[in-house]
Amino acid sequence: MKRVTGLALAAIFLILQAIYLTPPAKAATQQVMMQNYAYGPATVTVRVGDTVTWMQHDQAPHDVVTTSAPAAFRSPKLSAGQSWSHTFTKPGTYSYYCTVHPDMRASVTVLPAETPAKQSAPAPPKQTTARPATSAVASPTASSQPASSAPPATTASTPAPASETAAPPPVTQQAAASEPSLDPMLLVAGLVTAVAVLCLLLVGSRRPG
Repeated sequence: MKRVTGLALAAIFLILQAIYLTPPAKAATQQVMMQNYAYGPATVTVRVGDTVTWMQHDQAPHDVVTTSAPAAFRSPKLSAGQSWSHTFTKPGTYSYYCTVHPDMRASVTVLPAETPAKQSAPAPPKQTTARPATSAVASPTASSQPASSAPPATTASTPAPASETAAPPPVTQQAAASEPSLDPMLLVAGLVTAVAVLCLLLVGSRRPG
């Protein structure tokens, strides 16, 4: 019984861990070659958290020193075959040059870190008002003649025709409702509940009668 309960708890823990513990985004690494007395490429675009590595291929020494940047950095003088890396933590434009060869100039543009896009909420349905039908009815009028000695002349009064103005049927506009998206948290809750119920059934079935 204890073994079944332990296996059920372990299964629930693994499911929750697989859903909530996602691996962090891996930082990118860019390389800049120091060759033929020039930086290549001369312009590099990265994001906050990325790393740039400078590789030295010339026989003459080179270094990397910022001239204008949100955060200054300075590398040691690198000989042929050596490299130096720097991880950027602030967005902005980093202009740098080689102090040994001032004509060697380049820059690194650092963009803010990526953020997940927010899911837009569905628009509320529009409310429409039906137009009530109106009708105008003319009430008939009857004329009566007083009685006389002569035979009464009977005149049948005809009621005035009723005029009805029927309003057009109400038009109802129904906003297109977006299909509801299935919440992954509901799936997780249902899965965990199913596993818990299964464990309870197994534990109950193994109890002595």
